[in-house]
Formats: sequence, C-alpha cells, structure tokens
Amino acid sequence: MPTYIGLYKLTDQGVKNIKDAPARLEAAFKGAEKWGGKAIGLYVVMGEYDYVAIGEFPSDEVATTFALGISSLGNVRTTTLRAFTKEEFAAMVKKLP
Repeated sequence: MPTYIGLYKLTDQGVKNIKDAPARLEAAFKGAEKWGGKAIGLYVVMGEYDYVAIGEFPSDEVATTFALGISSLGNVRTTTLRAFTKEEFAAMVKKLP
C-alpha cells in the first residue's frame, strides 16, 4: 500500500480542546482502518507542525478523503505527502532515459 506522511497543525479550536487530543488521535487511528488504511506511527513534534503521522492507504483518493475528514472536524489543518520507499524510487529512476 502507498505510504503517506501527514503534517498537522493545531487550530485555535484544537488548542482550546487540547485535553481531548489523545482521544481524538485514537479515533483517527481507528478511522484510518475503516478506510482500509493503517496508521504506522504518530509523533508530537516541536516546530512548525504539532503532529507528524505516518500511515498507509489503498490510494491517493482514500488518503485525501481521510485527510479532508480529519480537517473538517476543525481541530487541525493537514498537509499530506506521498512517500516513496527507496525501492520505489530506484524503480522510478530506472525508467529514466
């Protein structure tokens, strides 16, 4: 399955309700499974973003729908990156002329 990296920034609402964040994160992990995905890891980070998540989803469309659903709750804003393994990258480079 394709791998995705999610970068999350808390909104004002998310900060206001920060005590609920652990439960929201657990719900997100379970939600990923309902979409056929798998949460690999989640990290609370310092810097520009508040969370970094790594997961797998069956397709770009499913990953995007999941991210839109998370964002629509109003607690975070998301940036989603499609990640390629070193093997996938090597296969792409082999196709270059």
